[in-house]
Amino acid sequence: MPGKSREPTESRLFRSSEVQQLLGLSRRQLQYWADTDLVRPSVRTRGGHHRYTFEDLVALKTAKRLIDAGVSVQRIRSSIHALQRKLPTVRRPLAELVLVATGDVVLVLQERAAFEAVTGQEWIFEVSRFQREIDRKSRRNVLAVRRASPREVARSA
Repeated sequence: MPGKSREPTESRLFRSSEVQQLLGLSRRQLQYWADTDLVRPSVRTRGGHHRYTFEDLVALKTAKRLIDAGVSVQRIRSSIHALQRKLPTVRRPLAELVLVATGDVVLVLQERAAFEAVTGQEWIFEVSRFQREIDRKSRRNVLAVRRASPREVARSA
């Protein structure tokens, strides 16, 4: 394209004013969220101005939706930190994972699992997987009984 050439990364950075317009956030919210480590901008210019990537926008949108759903900022922050400890390859949970709010609980959907962000408690109960576990244990018990002598079986009854 003739005229001004922009670095590819520069074209994907958003100014705070653009973020405010795109997401309906106030300047104060953006500043507070950055200062309190809820969602920090990925880039700071030499002049100290914040620049946001698309991933930052996803994280900001997620945070806003969680707050709108009634989740406290403190709960979101503790969920983020817990997820970063539990899933060390996930740098930015708000942008990389699917999060669902139910009351003040933040659920994480990752691949075929769903768990509570802070405690790690599993929230999906797969009946078919449970059935397979029961079947395996039952087969082991039957085999153990078949291998046992009649005297051992009589003692355990």
